[in-house]
Amino acid sequence: MDQVIQTSNKWGYLLLFLFFAAFIYGDLFPVSVIASIVPSLLDVNTIFLSIVLEAIPFVLLGVFASALIQTFVKEETLDRFIPSNPVLALFPAVTIGAVFPVCECAIVPIVRRLIKKGMPLHVGIVILVSAPILNPIVFLSTFYAFQTNLTIAWARMGLAFVASIIIGAFIYNKYKNSWQLKESMRAVDHQHSHGNRFVETFYHASDEFFEMGKYLIIGALIASIIQTFMARDLLVEVGNGFITGPAVMMGLAYLLSLCSEADAFVASSFGSLFSSSSLLAFLVYGPMTDLKNTILMVAYFKKRFVLSFLIIVTCVVFAVTLIFEMLFM
Repeated sequence: MDQVIQTSNKWGYLLLFLFFAAFIYGDLFPVSVIASIVPSLLDVNTIFLSIVLEAIPFVLLGVFASALIQTFVKEETLDRFIPSNPVLALFPAVTIGAVFPVCECAIVPIVRRLIKKGMPLHVGIVILVSAPILNPIVFLSTFYAFQTNLTIAWARMGLAFVASIIIGAFIYNKYKNSWQLKESMRAVDHQHSHGNRFVETFYHASDEFFEMGKYLIIGALIASIIQTFMARDLLVEVGNGFITGPAVMMGLAYLLSLCSEADAFVASSFGSLFSSSSLLAFLVYGPMTDLKNTILMVAYFKKRFVLSFLIIVTCVVFAVTLIFEMLFM
């Protein structure tokens, strides 16, 4: 698993290097010449750069906050705030998720460690789905990305809170406190430290930035291509469909696997094409589960549990989004 992550990070370094080289030394990459052949490439380039450059400051802020938590906050500290009552435990779990800005890929190993140390399964899952959304950095990035429609920022937080509680209740009802980690996960973790916590924080932050950065660039590129080349009338028709809009955007969120600190900027670029409920489905579903998150969960949890988790999260987010649209939109 470590080798896979290291290889993934190397590709992240290369992808980000090429992006910044193209941006700083634009004359070496004659976009205008290519665009004379395919004029729409200029539109792709403009949309792509606007998404990425707006998102990078929030990504940097998020990865350093996440690295500080990983280095200085112990799992036992969080565990003290969890009541023994399984129902009451759901609400402090959401609160923990709201305080700590950890992205959806970083939260999986943290939750795995918490469960190994005795945290109830459903509480760990609530933290897993709520932490990537219900934190100040994600709220600020969403607030900034949707300055013309601030309802999106507030609704994203509210829907994520409600969905997290419901998901935790379903997980508890189905699995109680049964062991759903892979049997190999029962072994004790061996912690590796660099000796200096601040150096360790920098290592975590840099690795996480390049890990997140490549997904941001890929997501921004796909979003810019879709907006440029897909028939606008078709996107408007699909995006405003009561069922099709949220469904399409949830599927897109899963495949793009964007960082939750940056996904609002990609979502806002679809603002003129998709309904508000569709954008909310994208913003709530993506941080709770996506392709890279699923791969990490399969590495730690039993496959049948991961499948059940995906089904529960998908149904809950889809349902709460449609209910919100019927009641408030």
